[in-house]
Amino acid sequence: MPVGNRILPRTRKVADHIVAEFRQLPVANISDCMGRVFAGGSRLRPMHRDGVLAGPALTVRSRPGDNLMLHKALDLAEPGDVIVVDAGGDVTNALIGELMLAYAINRGVAGFVLYGALRDLDAFRRVNLPTYALGVTHRGPYKHGPGEINTAIAIEGMVIEAGDLIVGDADGIVAVSYNDTADVLQATKDKQAAEHRQMAQIENRTNDRSWVDKALLATGCEIVPA
Repeated sequence: MPVGNRILPRTRKVADHIVAEFRQLPVANISDCMGRVFAGGSRLRPMHRDGVLAGPALTVRSRPGDNLMLHKALDLAEPGDVIVVDAGGDVTNALIGELMLAYAINRGVAGFVLYGALRDLDAFRRVNLPTYALGVTHRGPYKHGPGEINTAIAIEGMVIEAGDLIVGDADGIVAVSYNDTADVLQATKDKQAAEHRQMAQIENRTNDRSWVDKALLATGCEIVPA
């Protein structure tokens, strides 16, 4: 099998009901419940107006500036998929534009994560399909390959395998491993409930802030009384 130029089947993907539950949770809380060590990088920014991205990953590895495998991924995509492209972080050439966006919507794609650039930004904002990218350029892509589909990829150190869960909001993107979704979901729900209680305490002015001084004292900080 030609490594670097292959298309594999996706053998698993996160279930729809799991996707629906994660869609209601902030990416920041999901990230906190994964040890704060998994992230797609602060440079990946939303190119749509608003809204949450959530769905199973269909992974693409492409040569920088080349979108042949991304075109094939669109043909293979199932409704609700998030197409995640590792194009090496290069923003010289756009990987996708308005025509491919229209085709993606026709296919029922949930959105894109592009470790590269796009063009026709006005169309992405108007259509508002959740899309994250590193940048925008008017220069078009090449269509020569090679590349891979449904192999493991990495974006800023965040490893993504086909079928893993992708969640994105205004804070950025996080990938949750297929095998970890149940544990992360419960932990994030618990954290969300705790934050709701804390918010109520802040509004009622009953929140306990003694932990701040305790933490400072634990570092050896001297607190001089006024």
